[in-house]
Amino acid sequence: MKITKIQTTRLTQLPNLLWVEVHTDEGLVGLGETFRGAEAVEAYIHSISAGMLLGKDPLQIERHNKALLRGYLGFNGSGVETRAASALDIALWDIFGKAVNQPVYQLLGGLCHDSMRAYNTCAGGNFNTSGEQRRTISKGEARVAERYDDQVAFIECPDELAHSLIEEGFSAMKIWPTDSFALPTGGQFISSADIRKAIEPFEKIRRAVGDKIDVMCEFHSLWNTSSALAIARELKQYNIFWAEDPIKMDSVQALADYRRLSGLPVCGSETLATRSAFRDLLAADALDYVMLDLSWCGGISEAKKIAGMAEAYQKPIAPHDCTGPVVLMASLHLGLSSPNAIFQEVVRAYLSGFYQDLVTELPVLQAGFLLPPTAPGLGTALSEKLRNREDCVTRTSSL
Repeated sequence: MKITKIQTTRLTQLPNLLWVEVHTDEGLVGLGETFRGAEAVEAYIHSISAGMLLGKDPLQIERHNKALLRGYLGFNGSGVETRAASALDIALWDIFGKAVNQPVYQLLGGLCHDSMRAYNTCAGGNFNTSGEQRRTISKGEARVAERYDDQVAFIECPDELAHSLIEEGFSAMKIWPTDSFALPTGGQFISSADIRKAIEPFEKIRRAVGDKIDVMCEFHSLWNTSSALAIARELKQYNIFWAEDPIKMDSVQALADYRRLSGLPVCGSETLATRSAFRDLLAADALDYVMLDLSWCGGISEAKKIAGMAEAYQKPIAPHDCTGPVVLMASLHLGLSSPNAIFQEVVRAYLSGFYQDLVTELPVLQAGFLLPPTAPGLGTALSEKLRNREDCVTRTSSL
């Protein structure tokens, strides 16, 4: 079997998402995905990556992953080269599963979990779907008239939001109410009064539902260490499950100091790529939970190595998804086959919204748990609805 064609697909109205399909001479097609800078990754795939894969055996995944991920450039960050390598690696695993008629988790060692606990990232349907990195909701803004605008809800009615999630079977949720307070000073300073305002949603959630739901706090790396610690001192009383990316995740010592001084469990980081970045943080005892994004860290191949390394440090993993449905499926396969996986992130607004228009199958969410896919490979494909959209852009490289 050999690779005969590589095709990329993107939508101009969802400019961050890029899909790649790897075609073989035996008719098998593997699907991968990555996120951010779709046009740049598209260009890299066709100008560089395609020439490294066309005519090659798609089942030599480790060989291809090393060539794509550990090249002269891009091996130490989550830039264009790594995002391209990640998407292509996911697609090759999809081919492998289809070639042997097994789900990807079976190829990774089989099920370690019969289902995977999900937590809801409280975003709205348009969060992270445009070129803008994030949209901050301020208090008093009118609610958006859609089924799930959880990003508005966690500011305006966090108590109702918590009740809503519990009613749907979720036992954990993630919010980021401190983000808007970082903007005026660039994260260099926050007053005591603003800290109290920023963490008010945690107070309302705990008053409303007590400890019936775990609550994570996402910081998006917006704060310096001093400000992050000031917030942590007040946040600690609400027994949050983790503090995610409290500072920029490129200073091992600063993050280790934050973990030691804050008294909060630290989760990191979707922004990190390849095992070396995680190795350094784990060795410095700077992390409690390992979050990895399969479309940024190097694909399934690299994610499996990171998960194994985390297990050696007795740290759980919790794959990231606030991006696209293919990565969500790939992450679920990784988590189901990893002994130390404890969570899969989902966005219920995405699952009930635009994800349904992009792919043929989505993970089954049942009472707050995701069930194992049963089809070969990843278990999903791009939908015809997506391919027929007027804003659909495709590009092909072939033998």
